[in-house]
Amino acid sequence: MKRALWLIALLWPALAAAQHGARPEINAPFLVNPDVTRWKKNLENEGREVYAKRNEILAAAGVKPGMAVADVGAGTGLFTMMFAQAVKPGGRVYAVDISQAFIEHIRETAKAQGLDNVTGIVNGAADTKLPEASVELVYLCDTYHHFEHPQEVLASIRRALRPGGRMVVIDFEKIPGETHTQRIDHVRLDKGAAIKEIEAAGFRFLEEKKLLRENYFVVFLRP
Repeated sequence: MKRALWLIALLWPALAAAQHGARPEINAPFLVNPDVTRWKKNLENEGREVYAKRNEILAAAGVKPGMAVADVGAGTGLFTMMFAQAVKPGGRVYAVDISQAFIEHIRETAKAQGLDNVTGIVNGAADTKLPEASVELVYLCDTYHHFEHPQEVLASIRRALRPGGRMVVIDFEKIPGETHTQRIDHVRLDKGAAIKEIEAAGFRFLEEKKLLRENYFVVFLRP
């Protein structure tokens, strides 16, 4: 009995966090006729840390020719296009997003760039809709805090990853006294709680890469 209570106490922060996904309103702007041009300017500019560090992030993610990669929360397709070039020849990239408009934009961009190895998927709030055992790497950039149903989405990612596959999570730091108040309110979990939540979903924490300041970069293994 004491051991059971001890285990509950140990796991409680992760279990409690897992019960509360993002508020639906955080994703509402992407669902009904988003202005793709405006979002592209917001997401793909040097003032955004992950854009400024995009080449370093690509190298750190370990994307190689022939790999199958899923860019979950692909947005306007910044990393989708970079991955699509990096996995040639023989590789494939799945661009996954809840926004139909973003996925249509990605498809058009891939076609314009002559990239025939990009597959667009419009996913739901609780499922990435990725095929089972389809990828070796899942990439989440400033996306994890948007999950309304984190455990369900993580389960679908785990199904999509082949055994030994990796998941890269880049998301905003949430540090009281350092992180801007608006972002503190916007981001659901801090880094430590996010790691515990992901581990509780059956992933194994591998490493943290000290590459960014406003964001953290952590890597997980699918056993």
